[in-house]
Amino acid sequence: MTVKPRLTEADKQAAAKRLGVKLSALKAVCDVESRGTGFLSDGNAVILFERHVMYRQLKKNGIDADSFAECQPDIVNRFAGGYLGGLREWPRLNDACLIHRPSALESASWGLFQLMGFHWELLGYPSVESFVTDMQSSEGRQLNAFCTFIMKNPQRHKALQGLRFAEFARLYNGADYQKNKD
Repeated sequence: MTVKPRLTEADKQAAAKRLGVKLSALKAVCDVESRGTGFLSDGNAVILFERHVMYRQLKKNGIDADSFAECQPDIVNRFAGGYLGGLREWPRLNDACLIHRPSALESASWGLFQLMGFHWELLGYPSVESFVTDMQSSEGRQLNAFCTFIMKNPQRHKALQGLRFAEFARLYNGADYQKNKD
């Protein structure tokens, strides 16, 4: 297993300055989103595979999501759920990759800040594969993507700057953020 570079205090300070937020606000988001680590014990990035996003992404790519939902509802489903957490999310992602790799990679949230794979283009990556490679490389790269993600949405950015955490959480994680505590 390769040990991946962790965020340093200097990394966090630079990111807080880039975003124009208090360092404590950045640290709070980091702690809440992934319990303070971007990598699992096996060296892979922390992920959460979203089966309902896989359903949506398959449809977007012209693939019959309903047939996969019938035979593999833990991987493709109209409804959220089925989370296993931690290391157990990777086999789910790997199974999804056997169906359609781009849709699968876009259907997981990645790293320290749990950015969804389908945001790869918004974040300036040439492909979902390059996004995933970056998320697998270091927490510093995960932090860079997070900063870009925040800056691409003025409402989300202002909520974080203003320490309006409930508003930030809603804008960052969606309307159901309160029931998705894990």
